[in-house]
Amino acid sequence: MKRLIPLSLALLAAPLPALAQNNTSVSTERLRADVERMVAFGTRHTLSSQTDPARGIGAAVDWGAAQFTAISQQCGGCLTVVLPEQMVSGPRILTPTRLRNVVAIQRGTERPDEVVIVQANIDSRASDVMDAVSDAPGANDDASGSALVLEAARVLSGQRYPITIIYALLSGEEQGLHGGALLADYAAQQGWQVKAVLNNDIVGGSCGSDGVCDADHVRVFSEGPRADLSLSIRADQRRNGGENDSPGRNLSRWIAGLAGNDTGAISVRQIWRADRMGRGGDQIPFLDRGYPAIRFSVAVEDYEHQHQDVRTDNGVRFGDTVEEMDFAYLARVTRLNIAALAALARAPMPPAPVAEAAVRTDTLIRWPAVPGAALYQVYARRTDAPDWGDPIALLATETSSGALPRTPDADRTFTHTANLRGDDWFFGVSACAADGACSPVASAVPGGAFVPLTPAQGDNR
Repeated sequence: MKRLIPLSLALLAAPLPALAQNNTSVSTERLRADVERMVAFGTRHTLSSQTDPARGIGAAVDWGAAQFTAISQQCGGCLTVVLPEQMVSGPRILTPTRLRNVVAIQRGTERPDEVVIVQANIDSRASDVMDAVSDAPGANDDASGSALVLEAARVLSGQRYPITIIYALLSGEEQGLHGGALLADYAAQQGWQVKAVLNNDIVGGSCGSDGVCDADHVRVFSEGPRADLSLSIRADQRRNGGENDSPGRNLSRWIAGLAGNDTGAISVRQIWRADRMGRGGDQIPFLDRGYPAIRFSVAVEDYEHQHQDVRTDNGVRFGDTVEEMDFAYLARVTRLNIAALAALARAPMPPAPVAEAAVRTDTLIRWPAVPGAALYQVYARRTDAPDWGDPIALLATETSSGALPRTPDADRTFTHTANLRGDDWFFGVSACAADGACSPVASAVPGGAFVPLTPAQGDNR
């Protein structure tokens, strides 16, 4: 049976996670040391040496693998380190080239095939994207994100979570997002149910090339209409709405809410596009395959110290060097990522709700049970409102003794009838674990579920 419980009691029972528990664990000194070590490889260009032990992408990838191995030794072997690889070519890789990612897997205790991924690209570039010889320090782009991933592994690997956390250092981003594509395909091959991908790309600076500084915000990019929409679902979405309710967009809203729960946390500036104008990142291959993914990036970019040869022109210094970074800022972005990873790793998958409201004065929302869920939060949002507010209802399953079970029966379906006209509202549902960790809201719209979409037979995208 289902039980509708008072909102005040439920909110006390299911508090939103805070950042404070991770604030003291992140080391600014370790972040700096990791960035400096990556810069010391001279260049990490994808076409640079694979065999030189001191310079090039091969040495950098080997170093990343060694770091994850050392972290695993500290937690009693809690990480499995793998290096997926393939030969790749393309417009920026003219001859087939070996591409390797470094992936550390912290397996979950209850639902190991359910995963959350934190990633960054370890490769770098100079002014000429094909220049694999010149120094390309890539401090902010993207040694900053790679250091964040390593620090997240250090902080979180000492704890156990119901689901699996994936820490990934990717190659080939600057040459065409090849590392992201390799990991997205690897996730599919492993049969992973990807709850969220947190891509961190350029997260270590607080001032732009125009002198504008902002150390209090991080941008989170999310797609609108999802990339894997089939023609039929796109048509359904056009009629019934949902262009602003993709899984990635709801993940972004959830991240912003998480940051807003802690007065000392960095604030999220949601950017409602998949990436910066005319540019891309390793979240894109995941979005193309239907996985929920977002990108973290600095509030203001510094174009004089990004994708530039190290030089001085007319008294202006160029080059992506350590001196231009703000490590206190990087530490704040790292803390937010760690808090998000910990909460996502504790929470169930978002449900897959549907809403029925045609020619009626109320709305029926229904969804199948989610493994690990003890409580469901139902939300309503005006169609022109940007964010979800407080839940309008909370539903819990109960046993004969009234206790909340950790895992509802897989074949159960839950329903809630909202006394709201569906034409004027969007509805969504979040799933919460018994310890209070709640998933992002999944919208009851066409394409709102946090799973890749399977087109109907003959329905070409």
